[in-house]
Amino acid sequence: MRLRQIALVARELEPVVDDLCAVLGLEVCYRDPGVATFGLHNALMAIGTSFLEVVSPTREGTTAGRLLERRGGDGGYMVIVQTDELEADTKRVAELGIRVVWQAKLEKAATIHLHPRDVGAAIVSLDAMDPPESWLWAGPKWQQHVKTDVTRALVGAEMQAPEPAQLAARWGQVFAREPQPQGDGSVALPLDYGTLRFVPARDGRGEGVGGIDVAVADREAVLARAKARRVPVHRDAIEICGTRIRLVEER
Repeated sequence: MRLRQIALVARELEPVVDDLCAVLGLEVCYRDPGVATFGLHNALMAIGTSFLEVVSPTREGTTAGRLLERRGGDGGYMVIVQTDELEADTKRVAELGIRVVWQAKLEKAATIHLHPRDVGAAIVSLDAMDPPESWLWAGPKWQQHVKTDVTRALVGAEMQAPEPAQLAARWGQVFAREPQPQGDGSVALPLDYGTLRFVPARDGRGEGVGGIDVAVADREAVLARAKARRVPVHRDAIEICGTRIRLVEER
């Protein structure tokens, strides 16, 4: 299993996309017309061979819009994990009593979206691709937009909750992985590539996707880019779209 994509939700799409591209050195690789079905428009940016997406509501009454209201503004929306065993995973989540809110099976891709109330913190999507290195949701030319001189990889996602251990246990059941308590009070759930982290909710926004981890070539350079755009900076992290983006230096 691999952490392949994170989706954020914003009231205004373009300002958030502009900040992400300018600070993290990314390019928009695709805007998916298919998300109009959900009352959204979006932009995807490739981070190596993983993806960061921003969605924004285009009409009233959307799931994304309700999340914006519930959490008091922009923030995390979806955690998308690629699997080689979607059939077995689908059977397991059904046995756990987790509802599937949307699914699709295409020639080269298949996906199931899990009900956030049954999982907690986010919409979780389990996706299979043929071939595995492809990613249909990012459009036909995403490889042409990969830039790794600034930001090199998406390596983690951070979920916050009043009881992070309980949330980690539930996600552990979903992914058939054993949660690993950490010394700082957080809980880690390692995948084959990428780590899911569960931390106490301390920002007053309640349960949800609070942050992501990205590997960067030069942390100080990214922090300088953020300060130049007046993006909030917190030690080794920046904040865009109501989301903490932790900068993991990788040379």
